[in-house]
Amino acid sequence: MDTPSGNGCSASAVMHHTNKGPSSMSRIKSNLPSFLGASRVLGTVAAVTLSAMLAGQAQAQTREINLGAVVPSSGPFAEWGRSNTVTLKMLEKQTNDAGGINGAKLKITILDDAAKPAQAATSLRKLASDDKVLAIAGPLTSSAAEVTFPVANELKLVSTSQASSKPGTAKQNRPWAFRNTIDEGVLAKTAVPFFKKSFNIKTVAVIFDAKDATAATVGKVIMPSVLKANEITIANENDLLSFNTGDLDVSAQVTKLKSLNPDGVVISADYSQAITVLREMKRQGLIKPVVGASQLISSAILKAAPEIPVIAPATFYSTMKGEAPEKFTAALTPLLRKESGLPKDIEPNMFDANIYEIVSMYINAIKTAGVTGKPEDLEADRTKIRDYMAKLEGFKGLGGPIGFNDDGDAIKAFYVLQGQNGNWETKVRGCSSAPNHPAC
Repeated sequence: MDTPSGNGCSASAVMHHTNKGPSSMSRIKSNLPSFLGASRVLGTVAAVTLSAMLAGQAQAQTREINLGAVVPSSGPFAEWGRSNTVTLKMLEKQTNDAGGINGAKLKITILDDAAKPAQAATSLRKLASDDKVLAIAGPLTSSAAEVTFPVANELKLVSTSQASSKPGTAKQNRPWAFRNTIDEGVLAKTAVPFFKKSFNIKTVAVIFDAKDATAATVGKVIMPSVLKANEITIANENDLLSFNTGDLDVSAQVTKLKSLNPDGVVISADYSQAITVLREMKRQGLIKPVVGASQLISSAILKAAPEIPVIAPATFYSTMKGEAPEKFTAALTPLLRKESGLPKDIEPNMFDANIYEIVSMYINAIKTAGVTGKPEDLEADRTKIRDYMAKLEGFKGLGGPIGFNDDGDAIKAFYVLQGQNGNWETKVRGCSSAPNHPAC
């Protein structure tokens, strides 16, 4: 007799269905080790993947791109060197705050050469060999560059000076030497005609720093040649006056200048040495307009004798108009006044702009030329940066586009400035190449 079930199924059917349970559970139990093993494998894979991702992120955050700089933070050009140092630290922070270079942190190692050529060369060797930098900004002076550039060639490492302007200094040390400056001979050909026209100059007397490579070349060779080409008589042509870097007393030389009664004076020296001459001119009542090289550009020189007009060429100055230079000056000025240890009214100078542009070029080269920053690629990376610099054309600098000629010197716009009563003012715009060049 069949016993009816509440679901309409027979007891045998129910029993048959119920009998599936132990058999299914057995299968589940028998497969459980494999299932758990697979789960553990998947978990391990996920953990390894996550660990690799975190490690990759950590590596990207800790990986460094190393660049070097040689600046005179002490010695006669300490103002330039200290302001250069603050400039580079600002650029380093700006770069890292923006995510670094291709995800890597930028590190700029800065060494002080005290404007001593041998120390500059030693600094470059250390940066190249110990710090394994990809490229170097500096050295600043032509005297240092003349000794350091050959070492850069020997080590196959790009070295770009922010201030050297003695003719031929980079040309003699190709292909690794560059200068983000313009040959003083080119600059003088624009500055001197303006000087002559503005102050009705017929005669000049010349005084120069015999110990400084650029100053000596400008004073003895470049200026005499350009003055003669502009029909300006040199009153002491056969007895050019000189002094040595660091001299504090130039009264005898200025007395001689005054006795010549020139219409104007050529001072070929860097700003720190020219200040000594200007102060002595003021003391002796020799209030005559002065013309010189780009070495004269400094906010400090305007205070030495404010009533004496000073004419000099520059590729940048702190009151330059335009979005890029104004933004640069606004960012750097408070840092200089806080961190440089220089006078509280210090302002960015041309060589701050130049070194900022140099390292910005290196950064762009690393981003775009396939530079890895890996130790095993050091030689190849350095070569890629050199090739980038050699082919550069139209790089966006603070004062306009920049390129390099075959001599390794910058192709860029420059300005003839007049400094008087505490301010620099643009008088003439020029260019170091043909007017239709992209950098002009």
